[in-house]
Amino acid sequence: MIVDKNYGLWILLRETAVPLGILALWDFVVVILYQVYHQEWMEQPALPISLMGSALALFLGVRNNAAYARWWEGRSLWGLITNNCRSFAREAATLLGGRPDLARAMAAYPYLLRTALSNLEQGPEAKRLLTPEMYARVMSRANKPNALLYEIGLGVAEEVALKNIDGAVHGTVDRILSDLANAQGGLERIKNTPLPIQYSVLPLLVVHVFCIVLPLSAVQSLGWITPLGSSLVGFLFQALDKSGRDLQEPFVPSKHALPMLTMSRNIEIDLLQPIGDEVGKPIAASRGVQP
Repeated sequence: MIVDKNYGLWILLRETAVPLGILALWDFVVVILYQVYHQEWMEQPALPISLMGSALALFLGVRNNAAYARWWEGRSLWGLITNNCRSFAREAATLLGGRPDLARAMAAYPYLLRTALSNLEQGPEAKRLLTPEMYARVMSRANKPNALLYEIGLGVAEEVALKNIDGAVHGTVDRILSDLANAQGGLERIKNTPLPIQYSVLPLLVVHVFCIVLPLSAVQSLGWITPLGSSLVGFLFQALDKSGRDLQEPFVPSKHALPMLTMSRNIEIDLLQPIGDEVGKPIAASRGVQP
């Protein structure tokens, strides 16, 4: 996720540089044909292109709002993951009377969830945090984050039976695991239910057609400065389309994705520091490609 505004503008310019350069070249061709060779077929009315631009802006706005809603819902669910992981570690220490192995297992959960959502290879974090037996059982399952919650739940039940802990306390801790499972289900829904294909293909196609037709309508009034005006308007539509396509896939590794690695590392630090484990520095969510 980009948090540096100046760097974010540079990223946007760089990602739209190729289509913008092609658009500027086409603008120069149109200007030369009209100003030098006086091509009468280029006398196009301005009203249709204005209507087309208004409709395109409205459509891009609707698509971008839907894409941002997906991105923000994913971020909100990760906030629930963070809060519930912290709550579980606290209650494992205060209500269950210890079990640092369960706190470490919960610290591994966000890492497993992150790799599952992004279809990435498992990193070393889970193996470092889990016991060898638990790691082997979790890695043998298809849904590894859910398998880890199941293993943690078994550990909680074992501790409750061993220490004869009140059932209400068990229910309090188990409710946190249920909230984590619900948040995971929401994240999996976002991943497995993409926006309709027309929200990705149609805006890209129409933006390109609009940018091709735009200088034909603008050259009569702008003359030799058509490349400047047309390129600025074209860049605006290209940027809107690119922003929407980036936001609609919040888990795909990119500079615009949710910073899941940063959040997972912060959760690990929050859970391991109270039990006295060595922790390093957090990972900054800045210019790196995440997750």
